[in-house]
Order: sequence, then C-alpha cells, then structure tokens
Amino acid sequence: MLSERRKALVSAGAIIAAVCASTAWASSHREAPGITKMPKVDATDFYMFRSYEPGRQDMVTLIANYQPLQAPYGGPNYFTMDSDAVYEIHVDNDGDAIEDVTFQFQFSNTLANEGNGIALNVGGEMVAIPLRQAGMISAGDSSAQNEFESYTVRMIQGDRRSEYAGGAMLAKVGGGTTFAKPIDNIGNKTIGDYDAYANGFVFETDIPGCDTGGRVFVGQRAEAFAVNLGEIFDLINLVPIQGAPNPAYPQYDAATPFAGGITQDRANDDLIGRFNVTSIAIEVPIACVVGAGNGVIGAWTTASLPQARLLDPSPTYEDTDRMGGAYVQVARLSAPLVNEVVIGLPDKDLFNAAEPTQDGALATYVTNPALPELVELLFGGVAGLPAELAPNNFPRADLVAAFLTGFEGFNQQATVTGSEMMRLNTGVPPTALANQNVFGLVAEDLAGFPNGRRPADDTVDIALRVVMGALCHPVPLGQELSGDPEAEDNVNLMLCDPEDAPVGTAAFTDGAPINPTELRASFPYLNTPLAGSPN
Repeated sequence: MLSERRKALVSAGAIIAAVCASTAWASSHREAPGITKMPKVDATDFYMFRSYEPGRQDMVTLIANYQPLQAPYGGPNYFTMDSDAVYEIHVDNDGDAIEDVTFQFQFSNTLANEGNGIALNVGGEMVAIPLRQAGMISAGDSSAQNEFESYTVRMIQGDRRSEYAGGAMLAKVGGGTTFAKPIDNIGNKTIGDYDAYANGFVFETDIPGCDTGGRVFVGQRAEAFAVNLGEIFDLINLVPIQGAPNPAYPQYDAATPFAGGITQDRANDDLIGRFNVTSIAIEVPIACVVGAGNGVIGAWTTASLPQARLLDPSPTYEDTDRMGGAYVQVARLSAPLVNEVVIGLPDKDLFNAAEPTQDGALATYVTNPALPELVELLFGGVAGLPAELAPNNFPRADLVAAFLTGFEGFNQQATVTGSEMMRLNTGVPPTALANQNVFGLVAEDLAGFPNGRRPADDTVDIALRVVMGALCHPVPLGQELSGDPEAEDNVNLMLCDPEDAPVGTAAFTDGAPINPTELRASFPYLNTPLAGSPN
C-alpha cells in the first residue's frame, strides 16, 4: 500500500500538474509593501484544526488573526477593525481551489450617547471626552464605554466574488444577527478581570443549513506565533540549528546538539509575551463544511476593500473618507511565513491579491525557492557546516507535496489542484492540548501542521526543516500512512533523494519556542491579550 502511495507522489503527471498550478506557502506579518499601508486588514496568522476542547471533537475551528504587532499600550484608539473592509474565511471541500463555503465578517463602530459620545460638563459646556472609556468596564456594565464595535457574519455558498449580496446571516442563539466585539485590553483599572469580560463575547450561533450550531468570537488575543523576527530578518543573525537543550522545552532537544547552535529561550521570541492581535474565530460542525468530498478540506483567509477611496477634507467620526467600487482583495493567508521569505519582493502584493486558482503565475518561487540558497550563501562553510546546504532537487516535489497538494492518502483532497491552501484531514482525531507535539505531523502527531495548523505548532521550525530538505530523508510516518501498525515506521516518501538534501536531517530552528500548555485548551484557544497597564 505504501509503495503505491510513493509512486503516486512522484509520478510525473502528478508532479507536473502540481507544479503548473502552484506557488509558495502564504503571507503573514507585514509581508508585502502594499499591505504595510493598511494594517487593519493585514492578516497575520491562520489556524485550522479539529477542536480539541473536551466534548467539541466533532467541530472544526478556524481562526484568522489580523492587525500585527499590537503594542498592549497602543492607545488611546487601540485596534478597531476596518468598517469598510470585508474579512473572509474560505473553505474548499472538493479540491478545485475554489471556495465552497465562505464566512464573511463585516464590522461597524458607533459612539455612545446616540452617536454623540460621552460628554462632560466643563464650565457649563458639554464637551466630548477624548478616550474610549470614561470609567471602569465589566461584563455586566458598559455604561462608561464610549465606543462600541459590532459585526455580522454571512455564510456564502459557492464563489463569493459573485455572491457579495447573497448568503445567509448567522444568528445568535436567542435571536439577533449582530454580534458585539469586546473592547481591547486597555488595562486592569479599566477592566479588572479581562478574561471573564471577554468570555462574555463568545456567542453560540446557528449555522445556516446545518442541524448543529457553532460558536463565534472576535476580539483581541495574545500573540501565539513563536518567531525570532529580528534575527531572522537581519540576515539570519544566529546559528539556526538546535544547540544545547533547555529543560523547559524538551520537545526541541536534538539527539546530537549542534555546537554553537541556538538554545530555545523565550527571550528569543519577538511576539509571544510582547504583542497582541485581533482574532476572528469561528467553530463549525465538521459535517457542515466537508461537503461531498473525501473529508479533507482546504481553507484560507482574505481581506478586501472597495476599489476607490476619496479622502474627506472635513472628516467626521462617521465619515473620514468615501469608499466605492468593487471589492479588491488586498490580503490573503493560509500557511505562515511564505510571502515574507519565499515570494520575491516584486510579486508580494500580487500574491496577496491572487486567488488559489491563479497560483501558477508564481510557481517558480516554490519549485525553485530562493530561501535555501540564501541560507547557503550565509552559512555555507561557516560554523562547522558544509559548503553545500541547499537542496538541489528541482522542481521541489517535496515542497509541492507538503504545502500545495497534501500527502496522497492522508491530507490530499479528492481532486488535486496544486494551490496555496491549508489542508486538514477532518477524519484525524484531535490531540489533547497537553499531548500535542510542536512539530506536528513529522513528529507523529497527525493532527498537527501541515495537517491544518494549531496555535502550538511551531510552524517556523517545521517550515525551515522542510525547505532545507527534511522530507528527502526518512520520516517516522510509515505506520501512519500505510495504516499497518507492524510496518516499518521510518520510511522515505520518495519525493527526493537523501543526497539531494545534504543538511536535511539538521534540527533547524530559530530558537523561539512554544509549549502547548502555555495556551488555552478551549475556544477561542488563544490567550487573554496582554494588558496595556500595568506593563
């Protein structure tokens, strides 16, 4: 059985088809020149996994994060969503790289006091206050809140580009189609117990056409993406291979630590514990999104804005500009990091605007990636490493399988269309948070990246290892892919020859760790956002 899978993965027809319709992995924090001008619609991370909250295993959770690098103290206006934008999560359940189900989120902002805002009597004059709050806010008392955010969720069947006026609204259990968004975590004087406060904004909701309901939450969350941003973008200013172990993060230990390699340390992390994001999270029954396919779904998130913008020279709170025209997609994301470190600088904004079916225009970036060559340029013959580091199998069939088609017989859809989507085999049971492995699938935790993505999957380290050729060498998936518990576990997937990847077995890492138990075990899974005060 396994040998047949190997043949399918490397057959000329399958590889050529995938290459001709593929590109690299995805976009993330401030990844393209154009999106830096529009931080409110900048997608930072996308998660998709079978819910591992106890009792919710028949659900799939989709989380789209927006607005990168939110300093907790970033007031006084903090981080509202763009009321002119359309934020969407798309699901393809038949493998044609076209959305079959879209959850579309739209936001609105309003001032208290019927749009006039809270005002104070100052010397006989009623004067509007300059802040978003005039006192303490709690789950049961928002009377001191000056600005409110709300949103609607529309479920669209089919191609959403021709269906913006269509679809069905999701409703809260108990009635109403408008959902409230919590104010950001200003500080513990304004909101004494933010966790309890934010939990009040997790809404049970119906799912149109589905017998079982779901849940939705939109609000600020603590950043969970473990990454050593500063050193990576400073020409990889570290030795990116696992060095001495850190007892706090045992899953990262290498059998043979690399002399001079980096040690896992929270101090290496530039996001966790320092910044917040805004999460759009929805939990839906698996049965409502798999369609008639084979149970593997692909998904991605996008943000779109009206094509034309005219600034108002006399702006008001309600109108600072006028927007019009057709919606234009300005952000797109599924798997992390690629628009930053794989897509070439001239094409980054083009990738953000493209649909998965158009990915063939950028195919060279994945079949002939520049990142491994940059690693070789920087580290070849340095720090005890060999002169040749970059894999030399072209086209990179290993990257095509890992990120663009899925693995045949595991998380490949019934129809295989090479395209940049996060793919999830919904038939794989979820792994409880305490038992999750940060290296996901290649560490035999089948519910982890690149079979979907959970908040605790260390996608940076996984991606580094895969791009440097880890899949050219034996991986411990023989029993899982064959379904035979007696089969040889360490197998070569026959995507490329071990000789093609001279450092493919190295434990590449950026030294920024994550521990699954540091995160929540329940919806919306990401931690309570960092407070602006005290800090």
